[in-house]
Parts: sequence; structure tokens; C-alpha cells
Amino acid sequence: MKHNHNHDNTPGPELQLMPVRFEFTHPTAQNVCIAGTFNQWRHEAKPLHSSGAGNWWKESALAPGTYEYCFIVDGQWMLDPKASESVPNPFGGRNSILKVASSPAAAHLADAENLPLKNSNKQKSKI
Repeated sequence: MKHNHNHDNTPGPELQLMPVRFEFTHPTAQNVCIAGTFNQWRHEAKPLHSSGAGNWWKESALAPGTYEYCFIVDGQWMLDPKASESVPNPFGGRNSILKVASSPAAAHLADAENLPLKNSNKQKSKI
């Protein structure tokens, strides 16, 4: 007889999708989409919504991980100007990098790691 070694019968951890909001501003854009490794570079799959005055957005949910992506603005592939990282692509351009944390707390910690350190050598005032 075989025994179940998972005595509490709980399923293994499942990948939790994390909310992601893409935002882009271009004053004259008529059509903005996003393509990346998260959608097999199919830009027609993720059109952004216009909120007026050249502001575009798209909410999505992605599994934790690192993704490459670009905005397609009226047919032109563009980097995300808000992305802090990019990598070269095989076409001579660059792709923006998106890192999706495994939890909101992990995302907060990752953001904190990129903040400049405060000067800990400040002199204390004497009273």
C-alpha cells in the first residue's frame, strides 16, 4: 500500500497573479498597445485605454517574474519611459524590463532597495 506523505492534504503553492498597471503618456497618440514576453509579443492582445489628454493605461494580472515589453504607439515600437531597466533586443532596439514581485510586501521591499540611503553620519545637535 502506498502512503500519502502529504499528511495535511494541502495542495502545493499555486502561482498567484499580481495586479500590474501600465501607464503611458503621449500627447498625439491615436492608438497605444503593449507587447511583451507576457503575451508572446502580440500587441493586438493588449490595447491600452485612453483617459484623455494623451494618457493611456492598461490593468493586467501577471505571474511573478521578469518580463520584457514595449509600447506600440501608432505602429512605432517604443520603450516605456518610466521603466528603470531595459535590455537590447535582436532588432537593434531595446525592450523595457518589468519585474513582478510575488506579493505586495515583496514589491515594497524591492522598491525600498532602490531608494538612496540617508546619510547616517549626520552630526547630532547638542542640547
